[in-house]
Amino acid sequence: MTEQYELLEPEKVAAYIDAHPDLAARVDTSTLDVTEVGDGNLNLVFVCQDGSGRGLVLKQALPYVRLVGPSWPFTPKRAVAEARAYEVHGRFAAEYLPAFYGFDAARYILAMEDLTDHRVWRGALTDGERHDGAAADIGRYVARVAFHTGVFGVEAKALKALVAGAISPELCEITEDLVLTEPFSGAERNWYQDELEDAARSLQTPELKAAAGELKYAFMTRAEALLHGDLHTGSVMVREGSTRAFDSEFAFYGPIAFDLALPWSNFVVTMARDAVLGRDEHGAWAATLFEELWDAFEAEFRSLWPNVVDPRVYNELFLERWLAQTQRDTAAFAATEAARRIVGLAHAPDLEALDPEPRAVAGRAVIETVKRLLLDRPETAAEVSAVAREEVARG
Repeated sequence: MTEQYELLEPEKVAAYIDAHPDLAARVDTSTLDVTEVGDGNLNLVFVCQDGSGRGLVLKQALPYVRLVGPSWPFTPKRAVAEARAYEVHGRFAAEYLPAFYGFDAARYILAMEDLTDHRVWRGALTDGERHDGAAADIGRYVARVAFHTGVFGVEAKALKALVAGAISPELCEITEDLVLTEPFSGAERNWYQDELEDAARSLQTPELKAAAGELKYAFMTRAEALLHGDLHTGSVMVREGSTRAFDSEFAFYGPIAFDLALPWSNFVVTMARDAVLGRDEHGAWAATLFEELWDAFEAEFRSLWPNVVDPRVYNELFLERWLAQTQRDTAAFAATEAARRIVGLAHAPDLEALDPEPRAVAGRAVIETVKRLLLDRPETAAEVSAVAREEVARG
C-alpha cells in the first residue's frame, strides 16, 4: 500500500520554508524563485533561490516510482537512510558533502545546501572536462567514512547497533538485482543495442556468473562501514576546488570496496567514450583517475590507522592484507557496475548519447574490460587502468 503524506509543489515551497524557522533564516521567501529539477524516478527536487542569490535545496522522497505512478509503490524511507548518511558522514568528512540543514521525517523532506554553482561529475566527464583532484577527494571521503563508521573506528557492541539501525532491504535489493545479478543472468528487463547481442551473452558464462555470485555474497554479508551506497559519478558534484557527494539514499553497512568501485566503473565508461570520439588527451587523463582515487583513499586510511580501536589483532600486517584485498575487490565490483551500464536495466548518458556505431564499439570495449576484471582479478589500480586502456584501444 502506498504511504500517504502531502507532496510538495513549487507554489507551496515558500510557505513550507516559512513554517520552518531554520530554513526561513536562510532565504527571503518574498523574493523566492523555485525550480523543480528532479530528473529521476524516485524524488522531487526543488532549487530555491532568493533575489539576493541565497539558496537551498529541498528533496522529497516519493512513495512511488514517478515513471509509473502510485500503482508502483516504493518506500520513501530511503530518505531516512540519506538523512542518516549526511549526519553521520558529515561528522568525519563534511567538506565532501553538501551542508545538511535538516530532515522532515513526517514528509520525507531533506533540506540541504544549494550546489547549483557545481555540476554533476558525470556530465563534466562526458563533456571532456577535467576536474583535477576530484577523484582524490572521493578517495579521502570514502577512507574517512570507512574508518570512522566501521569496525576499526567503532567499539564492537556499538557497531552492531549501528549496523542494525541502517538496514535498508528495499534499496539493497535494487543493487543486488540490477548490478550484481541481472547483467550476468540474462534477465528479461535487461536491454542493449542489437549490435551488442553477442557481447551481452558473453557475460552469462558459468565462470562470470560465479564471479558475480562471489561479489553479491560479499555485498550481502560484509557490513564493513556505512557506505554511501550509490557513489557513481552521477552522485558527485564538482567545481574548481570543490567535490561533494550527494544522493546517499542507498546508504547501508556494506563492503567498503563497493563505494570505491562505482567511480572506477565510470572511469572505464569515460575512457570508452573518449576513445570513440578521438579524445586521446582526455582519455589518457581519465586513465590516471583509478590510481588517483585509490592512492588518496589508502593514504588517508593509513593516516587514521594509529587510532584503531582494537589493536590487539588489527596490526600492521593485517592492515596490509586488508588494503590489498579491498583493492582487488574494488576492481571486481567496478566490473559489475560497468556491465549494468551497458546491458542492464539502468544505463547512463555517457554512451547512450553517442551515435549507434561508436556506441556499439564503446559498449563492446566496456564489456571486454568487465570480463577481464572479473576473470583475471587485477590486484592494483594501475593494473585496472592498463586493462581498460588496452580494451578501449582495441575497440
